[in-house]
Amino acid sequence: MRGWLREAAGGLPRHFWFLWTGTLINRLGSFVVIYLAIYLTQDLHFSQSQAGVVLGAYGVGGAVGTMGGGVLTDRWGRRPTMLTAQFGSAAVMLTLGFAQGFGQLVAGACLLGVFAEAVRPAFQAMMVDVVPDRDRIRAYSLNYWAINLGFAGAAILAGLAAQFDYLLLFVVDAGTTAITALITLVFLAETRPARVAARRARGGPGLGTVFRDRVFLAFLGLNFLIVLVIMQHMSTLPIAMSADGLSPATFGWVIAVNGLMIVAGQLFVPRLIDGHNRSRVLALATVILGAGFGLTAFAGTPAFYAVTVVIWTLGEMLQSPSNSALVAELSPSLLRGRYQGVNSLSWSAGSALAPVIGGFVQQHAGSAALWLSCAVVAALVAAGQVMSGPARERRAAELRVSEHGPLNPSPAATETLHEEDVTPPRQAPLGAAIGLPGE
Repeated sequence: MRGWLREAAGGLPRHFWFLWTGTLINRLGSFVVIYLAIYLTQDLHFSQSQAGVVLGAYGVGGAVGTMGGGVLTDRWGRRPTMLTAQFGSAAVMLTLGFAQGFGQLVAGACLLGVFAEAVRPAFQAMMVDVVPDRDRIRAYSLNYWAINLGFAGAAILAGLAAQFDYLLLFVVDAGTTAITALITLVFLAETRPARVAARRARGGPGLGTVFRDRVFLAFLGLNFLIVLVIMQHMSTLPIAMSADGLSPATFGWVIAVNGLMIVAGQLFVPRLIDGHNRSRVLALATVILGAGFGLTAFAGTPAFYAVTVVIWTLGEMLQSPSNSALVAELSPSLLRGRYQGVNSLSWSAGSALAPVIGGFVQQHAGSAALWLSCAVVAALVAAGQVMSGPARERRAAELRVSEHGPLNPSPAATETLHEEDVTPPRQAPLGAAIGLPGE
């Protein structure tokens, strides 16, 4: 057991563990987004579509936050971006707890999305800065483990707190976010490579470089579609369970299965997928995700809902670390914050549209149509992952050579003080970028 723990968590830098600790504490108090749909429909008596608009406003704000956060991460630095976003998020979270009118809630959710999501590019860039290439799958698995350990506790505690006063959700969430900001303030130093900072001061490639990287954008397009599926568990799933007569506390216990499974098994994932083709791993993960959400069409009891959560969680466990590590490999050092910001944009855009689209389909076509549509979308994404895989691997290999030379293809991330060539390799036509035959 000791040897396995050393293999799973040993040798990672001290800086990473402060990031990990902040993630765990923040996630333990992440109540609001989990229960926002139930709060809006049951406590404030908004319709399903109105709840979808409020949740969608969070996603819109998140889209602005991730793009702005990505630019600030490269220009301003990782640490100041994280501090501004974390303290701002805590303040807005507390304010949102006292909002009552529909307009106030939409505006508050949008502003919360700006601050809460602006931290992601800075956090991800800092992790890539300090963790060597060879350890990134392990690091992302450990971080994902912390996220879901906190998520499991948050889902259960929030279900109990919601029975007394929904305001408690906002207060505790704001408090844990502030604690995370203090960890950043006290323990985390700036990690932006010095030469990258100097080149940014002189001017250099900007956001347009990211949007001209067709291979990267094709990958994010697939990611966006699967986000539309995954994010249904935060919006339409609690509404579907409420329609079946299940309480908020029951939803909390059922969704906690997701976090508990990841806590129990996520650290075994790096060894499980080691040596396997990444595109096929992502495709298999997507098929499993789709199967789990598709089966939700037939659920009606807590036990059946829990089974569906078990299935799509297995897919999520395979998908997340592979996805994050691949984004890191496709991100040039000089534009690391921008690449991470655009990657987060696919999540924010999906988070904005998922509750709106899901709420509309659920209200007008029924829950069964929604969940079966999720399965179809996932199957299409799985096919896209297989087709686009070779182009991504070529792109990652070319970038390693262009940045570090053919004799040192996989250096530690801390070696980024060397001069980088951040211009993406010559782009093939869009069809070739996503691996379509005949291009």
